[in-house]
Amino acid sequence: MKKVIEPTNAPKAIGPYSAAIKTDHFVYTSGQLGIDPATNDLVSGGIEAETHQALKNLKETLNAAGTDLGNVVKTTVFLKDISEFPVMNKIYAEYFKEEPPARSAFQVAALPKNASVEIEAVALVN
Repeated sequence: MKKVIEPTNAPKAIGPYSAAIKTDHFVYTSGQLGIDPATNDLVSGGIEAETHQALKNLKETLNAAGTDLGNVVKTTVFLKDISEFPVMNKIYAEYFKEEPPARSAFQVAALPKNASVEIEAVALVN
């Protein structure tokens, strides 16, 4: 099975891709930016606000696929500035309190909309 997931409470894809793909066993999300779904603009407040919003968008995307943050097995975090890792990490820990998933984090040259952070995930299907 392969099903396209388009959540109603998270930003729409800003290109030719799906917000997530659900298979028999996993949900693969596209990277989530700190975009306010109501305005399709980045939230103001820098890395802190963007991290919170990206994780809220990730949560909504997973919920639309019938799973949740507790079922995430792997995340990848892309940062515009790796020196902001500690700030992102503190906020990230609020969303993954128990049995946090495996994770990779990278500094990248640039992100869409000049974002500070982008987070993607792989989760188990409920």
